[in-house]
Amino acid sequence: MPSEAGALTALPVPSNDLPADIFDLGDAQNYGAKPTSHLIWMELREDGTVHFALPRMEAGQGIVTSTAMIIADELDIPVSKVEVTLAKARPELVMNQLTGGSNTTMSTYYPVRAAAAIARGALLEAAAAMLGGLTPNLLDTEAGSVVAPDGTKIPYGDLAAAAAVPKTTEVEAELKATSELNIVGSPMGRTDARAAVTGAKRFTLDLDIADALPCMVAKPPTIFGKVRKLNNEAEVAEMPGVTHVAVIETGVAIRARTFGQCIDAIRALDVDWDPGPVGADSDEDVLADLKRAEVPLLVPSVPLLAKTVDTEFTFAFASNASLEPDCAIADVRADSAEIWGGFKAPVPAQQEIALKLGLPQGKVTINVVTGGGSFGRKLFHDGAIDAALASQAMRAPVRVMWHRADACRHGRMHPMCTSRARATTLGKQVLTYEQRHTSARTDFGHGFGDIITAAAGKLPVTDYTLSQTVYSLTAGAHYNFGATTSLLNELVDRRFNTASMRNIYSPNVAIAREVTVDKIARTTNQDPYQFRRAFVRKDRSRAVLDRVAEAGNWGRSMPAGHGQGLGIHNEYHGFSACLIEVDATAATVNRKIRKAVTGPRVTKVVFAVDVGLIINPTGLEAQMMGGIMDALAIVFTSSVHLKDGNFLEASWDNYAYTRQWNTPPELEIHLIESNDESPGGAGEFGVAAACGAAANAYWAATGTMPTQFPINHKGPLHFEPFPYTPSVPPSPTDGLDYVS
Repeated sequence: MPSEAGALTALPVPSNDLPADIFDLGDAQNYGAKPTSHLIWMELREDGTVHFALPRMEAGQGIVTSTAMIIADELDIPVSKVEVTLAKARPELVMNQLTGGSNTTMSTYYPVRAAAAIARGALLEAAAAMLGGLTPNLLDTEAGSVVAPDGTKIPYGDLAAAAAVPKTTEVEAELKATSELNIVGSPMGRTDARAAVTGAKRFTLDLDIADALPCMVAKPPTIFGKVRKLNNEAEVAEMPGVTHVAVIETGVAIRARTFGQCIDAIRALDVDWDPGPVGADSDEDVLADLKRAEVPLLVPSVPLLAKTVDTEFTFAFASNASLEPDCAIADVRADSAEIWGGFKAPVPAQQEIALKLGLPQGKVTINVVTGGGSFGRKLFHDGAIDAALASQAMRAPVRVMWHRADACRHGRMHPMCTSRARATTLGKQVLTYEQRHTSARTDFGHGFGDIITAAAGKLPVTDYTLSQTVYSLTAGAHYNFGATTSLLNELVDRRFNTASMRNIYSPNVAIAREVTVDKIARTTNQDPYQFRRAFVRKDRSRAVLDRVAEAGNWGRSMPAGHGQGLGIHNEYHGFSACLIEVDATAATVNRKIRKAVTGPRVTKVVFAVDVGLIINPTGLEAQMMGGIMDALAIVFTSSVHLKDGNFLEASWDNYAYTRQWNTPPELEIHLIESNDESPGGAGEFGVAAACGAAANAYWAATGTMPTQFPINHKGPLHFEPFPYTPSVPPSPTDGLDYVS
């Protein structure tokens, strides 16, 4: 174990619970889903297969696989015989069809098990009747068959018709004991992995929808700008392959035989644009707005006898663009519409699209398709709005894809924000801790996935209330730091196209908290690990912290320019800790601009996680790895720069997400077994603790406490920005030449 030097000798001052410590976002979503959980159903077919339409969206997190495992275990059937698809928009489910907040497994685990258990019970009763003279309790199930005491096996498929009931019947489900589960908790590869690597897996743009030709929408040169006048519609309509040109609410739509022809036509457009509401603002202007809106800290900065430790952090705008661009297919008719795409909130999407088309909600069918990533982006349906409006205007089916530049510049952004913390110390004790987070508006227009809260999310007052609710239910008290408060203030302006990004507020909040913890430890001359160990509030949090400290050899001697950092995070009924090592002397070369990009390079990550009952260890490890890569991007490299009302980044080569050179060559994930028989949330859980650890490792390696994130945001751009439209001439900006 690491050295005990610098450990605390007195008991910490207990902290009060914050709302998230009593009732968190996962609890809220669970309760929201519970009233309609009985409306989910699964179908056992005569070929012996089970089909279940999951009312959530698969976007790479592996819920199709984990759900199949849950069904297979409870029903005693091979996973290979369980087919999990994605349900269409079902308004009757109310709050039970939102994919977000790491809640899918938490809210569906018991309802799915109950449905499978009811099916198993019906099969036993049908088999008992078929065999005659036996009662269901004398029978057993195994590998998709009912087994009689004499060894006779009746395949489920042979019992499907007899087990069916003609009407909805109330039945009490008898679930297996957790100790009887054999598949849940065992490592399993993704059920869709083979299709993914062979190209057989179908995403939105792979679907074969009759007559749905490629379509792209020319976006304005400013955020939320509007078309004033299209000057050359007839000329563009005659270009090769072009079938339709239409001005719609969000830009100018072009439908053609190929996407390449769409791009050619967009480049040829001559459009007069009205500017958007951002005007000529840049990063500095938004930051000034945030500074003016910051909520004061309550504790005086120089209290009697005690000392204060103050920190202040700034986080730039960041893009939550996924590898799959915004896309959708739409077929809008005079009295109906059908849309295909990635929808994490399909019911609000159905409502909004119906309103824009002037159709009753029930006449709009929303088909949920597996997404190629999301990171919060697909909580909204911007691409589907484009597709629906274009199809209606053109009276033809369309297959819409956003250009990468539009995805970066007009897509959803994680808002710029600041976070400040103040701790009061007396000797080696911490008496108070307060944190104030100030953010540009986060759009919660998807609500909790239902029509009512989604509508509330579009109103200034109730939108702000949703922000406060989400923050309060995610920002818990991690340490015994005496009197503890954590508050959010969010700007109410709607100038930016924002959304939650993976783990919502928590990554930024965790960076501020964990760097402040390191500063308190340094100020009071205590080891950061031993300090955390003494002050953490929960034993499960201490357990994951101990694991990474031991596995990562905390406190080992390191060369100059190298450093270790720690971070912890509790959320979604789970506990995580991370140790990261950084080499701040490393350098790489950007081949495009032939310039050295100085490190830091992350050389090692050790991550420990306790999320209660683990459904699929393989999937959980993958989720943590992905979250760690997100964390490294947030801390070191990835942001978008607002300049004169426009974002400069225009594609993945501009947006500096974690690259291969900065991926740690050593990466360990430790899954901690828990006595909790219920699963916690995991989809976003790898990010926050790793963010805190990476920031502290940078501090240890460089000797400079980071205060602006990502760390490279203020440095020279690693790319040369280009203008929005061909009509904009090259012009020098901050020493960088725009290229056409």
